[in-house]
Parts: sequence; C-alpha cells; structure tokens
Amino acid sequence: MADENDREEPPEPEGTGPGTIINVSKLFGDRREICLELDGALYRLRISRRNRLILQK
Repeated sequence: MADENDREEPPEPEGTGPGTIINVSKLFGDRREICLELDGALYRLRISRRNRLILQK
C-alpha cells in the first residue's frame, strides 16, 4: 500500500505555469514607477516604500 506522501503530483498542463519571468529591475531600471498600456488603457505600476508592487488604473 502506497503512503500518501509517496504520490507523484500529476504534471501541470502546458500553458498554466507562470509563463515568462521578467526581473522587475529590467523593467524599472532606477525608477520607482512605470506606465503600462493594455488595449488603450494606461496602468501605473510602482514599487512601494515597503518594496511591494502596486498596480493602479
């Protein structure tokens, strides 16, 4: 009888993973805020004082 901890996880279906990982420092450089455009709408992405990402429309 197999132990519950010995079970293998099923493989993750393709396309459901995290996708491309982009280092935030490559996007921001030395700035704390950037603007992103999606379907004509502008979004503001900034790094807070607590070093968290904040996205605002």
